[in-house]
Amino acid sequence: MAETLALIDYGAGNLHSVANALKAAGATGVRVTADPDVVRAADRIVLPGVGSFKACAEGLRAIPGLIAAMEERVQIGGAPFLGICVGMQLLATRGVEHGVTAGLGWIAGEVRLIEPADPAIKIPHMGWNDVALTPHYRDGTLIEPGEAYFLHSYEFVTAEGASVAAMTDHGGGIVAAVAQGNIVGVQFHPEKSQTYGLELLARFLEWKP
Repeated sequence: MAETLALIDYGAGNLHSVANALKAAGATGVRVTADPDVVRAADRIVLPGVGSFKACAEGLRAIPGLIAAMEERVQIGGAPFLGICVGMQLLATRGVEHGVTAGLGWIAGEVRLIEPADPAIKIPHMGWNDVALTPHYRDGTLIEPGEAYFLHSYEFVTAEGASVAAMTDHGGGIVAAVAQGNIVGVQFHPEKSQTYGLELLARFLEWKP
């Protein structure tokens, strides 16, 4: 029986592009959904996100039962989870864009404005940049070194370095990917990262954490 993948639709992601990229990477059972029952039964879950942390968090919470279903399937059931861009940032304890907003709290940390050491460096961080693995990240079955496409003004500052899988540089170190058990998040956009992004999605589809 083919696996099902729940691509979470909460009004805050470029769902069409992500769905097409997942299919190009080999996914056959993609369900674009906000239905908690579909999420609860999914084999894998992808949470995209575009816009502000506050708007995305509020959009997710506005759908009755959705977060509870995600927590049940991912944190208790162990389903592989991928957060993309703001979908990754929502894993944090909180975000401070437009006031303090609680995140999912799955990976401890805070999402705050990027403040480059050199004021000449522009924000947002936009375009292609390196993805460099952290020394302690030895999984190698999912995140790999390479070059990916970024577009963001806020960064995920984790409370513990052990959850950081990869870094990039934009006037200072910025978290490019987090990983904790069956949960992974990437700050970059795999669906815009050409071969590098499609290969990452293909590995996610086969990932057995």
